[in-house]
Amino acid sequence: MQVVRNRDYLDLSLGEWTTALRVCREKSLPFVILPLSLRTMSAPARRRALHFVFKIGERTATADFYRNVLGMRFLRHEEFEEGCKASCNGPYDGKWSKSMVGYGAEDEHFVVELTYNYGIGAYKRGNDFRGITISSASACSRVLEHKYPHEVQDGRVVVHSHDGHPFHLINEDVAGDPVKVVSLSVSNLHRSLQFWSGLLGMHVFEQREQSALLGYSEQQCKLEIVDIGQAVEHAAAFGRIAFSCPRDELADIQRTMQEKNETILKPLVALDTPGKATVEVVILADPDGHEICFVGDEAFRSLSQVDPRADELLQQAIAADGSAEWFAKKGQAKEEV
Repeated sequence: MQVVRNRDYLDLSLGEWTTALRVCREKSLPFVILPLSLRTMSAPARRRALHFVFKIGERTATADFYRNVLGMRFLRHEEFEEGCKASCNGPYDGKWSKSMVGYGAEDEHFVVELTYNYGIGAYKRGNDFRGITISSASACSRVLEHKYPHEVQDGRVVVHSHDGHPFHLINEDVAGDPVKVVSLSVSNLHRSLQFWSGLLGMHVFEQREQSALLGYSEQQCKLEIVDIGQAVEHAAAFGRIAFSCPRDELADIQRTMQEKNETILKPLVALDTPGKATVEVVILADPDGHEICFVGDEAFRSLSQVDPRADELLQQAIAADGSAEWFAKKGQAKEEV
């Protein structure tokens, strides 16, 4: 096994790293590349991974999973009467809610955003999302203690949320944020590396023949991209990964995407949350259609402060939600998309 570390080749460009990979493949040499970064960049250190967005069809069972299986807590809950201007809740215009759940304050932890559209009961999943890795011995213990459905893969306990999203649990407690990796499928690793590292400036912490681990800081949750050798299908359950950056970088990110003819799903726009800070975002898509949100860090830190009433507000919203009963009275079920 050949291991190449970035400290030995600090000046290699992305193209040179790619050439090294090609040579290893041609000579049938097993390899792992573990660069700390592909190049020195000042801007990426100012960016941070924030959260991953899931659309959910049922809040009670979902809340139970995050609280009592994963051991997270709800950090804030917000209700909206109409669809988000940046399609945070997907391509839906009706009433919806947003709940943030995680192991601690969003300033210091990667969390999960749960969006609930009142008229939709389930979303078809594709092959785009591969899982979230969490290092938590207590979560593993809860799974076994409560006999929650699970399987063991490569020494990790794998559980699925109510909507079928996989979580890979490592039986080890760690200092700092337990959420370690978000894993997404890609169809062409080289093309994806050019996008995520070359254009968005993420450091490559580890690279194998069919996968790479990227991030903006050693201390942050990482993004793993895995080449599945086929088209990535998102279906209706597609999610979104979010990062923050200084507000003055948002226009630069948008300009870079325009110059490189990459996909901008929503140009720079301001989003209002009643009673809270207004944030500015730009929404992108990578070469496989994974949605990416960049939000101005300064306003987002204000918006994302922990609300001590988050659990109470969520439970009140669940209790007041008569959508299932409304459909039942009409002899119908909520829509599955």
